[in-house]
Amino acid sequence: MHGLEKSDPVVVAMRPANNADLSAAEWAERRTGTKGNADQPRTRRTQSRCSVSPGLERVRQAAKQRKKEKFTALLHHISVDLLKDAFLALKRRAAPGVDGVTWQDYEANLEDNLQALHQRVHRGSYRAMPVRRRFIPKADGTQRPLGITALEDKIVQRAVVTVLNEIYEEDFLGFSYGFRPGRGQHDALDALCVGIGAARVNWILDADIRSFFDRIDQSWLVRFLEHRIGDERILRLIRKWLKAGVLEDGGWSVAETGTPQGAVVSPLLANVYLHYVFDLWAEQWRRREAKGKTIFVRYADDLIAGFEHETDARRFWDAMRERFERFGLELHGEKTRLLEFGRYAAERRQRRGQGRPETFRFLGFTFICGHKRGGGFQLQRRTRDDRMRNRLQEIKATLRRHMHLPLSEQGRWLRQVVQGYYAYHAVPTNARSLAQFRFRVAAAWRRVLSRRSQKSHVNWERMTRIADEWLPQPRILHPWPEQRFAVKHPRWEPNA
Repeated sequence: MHGLEKSDPVVVAMRPANNADLSAAEWAERRTGTKGNADQPRTRRTQSRCSVSPGLERVRQAAKQRKKEKFTALLHHISVDLLKDAFLALKRRAAPGVDGVTWQDYEANLEDNLQALHQRVHRGSYRAMPVRRRFIPKADGTQRPLGITALEDKIVQRAVVTVLNEIYEEDFLGFSYGFRPGRGQHDALDALCVGIGAARVNWILDADIRSFFDRIDQSWLVRFLEHRIGDERILRLIRKWLKAGVLEDGGWSVAETGTPQGAVVSPLLANVYLHYVFDLWAEQWRRREAKGKTIFVRYADDLIAGFEHETDARRFWDAMRERFERFGLELHGEKTRLLEFGRYAAERRQRRGQGRPETFRFLGFTFICGHKRGGGFQLQRRTRDDRMRNRLQEIKATLRRHMHLPLSEQGRWLRQVVQGYYAYHAVPTNARSLAQFRFRVAAAWRRVLSRRSQKSHVNWERMTRIADEWLPQPRILHPWPEQRFAVKHPRWEPNA
């Protein structure tokens, strides 16, 4: 059984939080309740076909009602069933960590393995393993470090994240979108589009944090967690993961800063860190310092701030730089920039003889000050050229490796690739980029088909028929941002 009977003792023991020297922690967003049956017990199903523990629902309700208290009894929610759900949620084909254990290896004796893991976690004998580090290339030619976590560490981390989400989802502010349940990249894109169009935004601050995941101050992170988490056993687990170290080329090292990229727990820890370092502080700044309208949208460490007045934007930029330095973070000097943008930017720049407004990038799209066909301002989004180019390079490389597969197999694979690309990029005003992507996929496919033998040249007339048979035509799949935002936010909420 997941839950507790009515005769069981209270699930969550709480006591007032210690006062910390953090002015940002004094403010918390007041959330609007949802109409309907939101207060009824949830019975959402998990992959193990069991209902989510009612105890976790009570944790969420307690977190919602008592914003300044901390939870002192949480580990008992890490049950065998929750560990099983965490295991089933992992990727089956993920690379193994330093333990060499794959998903299939662990499943072969799943019940006994989970029972043993559960006992070790609750006895305190569980030990975190080092993260195996690999590097993946980035679009700018540099390499991004990626941590591959051991399987049991993934299981325990996912279970702990499930419990902590019940608390922090009641604390995180509305303009934070990255790696949160029920929120995704398109929700952040919608919020940004609606904010620029509805809040008289004339200036955009495109902020980039240099090596954010590597610069997180672990001591500050633990202090932030202690604002809400009073269960020392949960904090001890998190410290174990932070101090597990990295195994690279046979050498083991431990860093005093950063969280392991690729670890299941890292996104939540990053959100907690920026919640206290940026979100609460930025909301206070907006209420106390801003002279005009101000909007914020954050997806993990990608920050966009919009301002009505340039003076507000520059004062906020200076204050944010100082704020970040206090907590070990640094704004990227070359990538962080302030640009004139919005409904009146083109007209004002034209009067000054400065040309068209600059563009900025966010979550794979380039944002452009455009015009509707009948005139008037229209915020337009285009797929980033470098993102499209990188995806096409991956497709070409795969096609070359499978050059001699039957055309039907190549076609089925390319259909899935193009459909997946449309699923993210098929937003309003991006139809031209979708058509360009499909054309370039067809051109790459034609070159591969033409090289299979000296007699297999494929002209464009034949290639057009092949592409029409296998490649879906470009079409817009996502609604306009205002429509979807209005559905998720029935009325305008300043902090949404």
